[in-house]
Amino acid sequence: MPTFAISSLATAALLLAAPAASAPATLAYRIDSAASRVDAKVGFLGIGSRTAHFPSVSGSVALSPGAMDRIDLNVAIDARQLSASDALTTGRLKGRNFFDVDHHPIVRFAGHALAMTGATTGNVSGDLTARGVTKPVVLAVTFSNPPARATGRETIDLTGTTTINRRDFGMTAYSFIVGRKVRIIINTRLVPA
Repeated sequence: MPTFAISSLATAALLLAAPAASAPATLAYRIDSAASRVDAKVGFLGIGSRTAHFPSVSGSVALSPGAMDRIDLNVAIDARQLSASDALTTGRLKGRNFFDVDHHPIVRFAGHALAMTGATTGNVSGDLTARGVTKPVVLAVTFSNPPARATGRETIDLTGTTTINRRDFGMTAYSFIVGRKVRIIINTRLVPA
């Protein structure tokens, strides 16, 4: 075979392989449960607030630095482990009027789309499921490192916040003393999967 033909075949093979090599890589991380937690803060008696702490958080994140609009964020929060200011409040929150942990032990957030608003900030659109009810929510997120420069080998701290109406999830009890709006703060540490 002439040298020109071999050279042309090699060039064609490289050109065909180039798109695959330049496709954005998906980087996988898992949530470090020991360094992560979720807090839910709600108004109380119109003059103060109360916070429930959820220390048991797990999940994963997959992102593509070359295509930052895509994200696969899955967070599972074990509502059975929640704690509040006192045993009575903790028991009520775990009970059937609020999280109903006997029937719905896990609260989930599944994020599907990321809109970056800065080098380390953005909004993740997804679905929050609590008490068997799923509603769309948007998490305002902050990354400790720019995700567009992620390699998949580093640790990234991720904070997400959103505000929901507890009534949307069937948590309607004590409406005269407990506010409707609940601010959720997710603090996670992402480590390579």
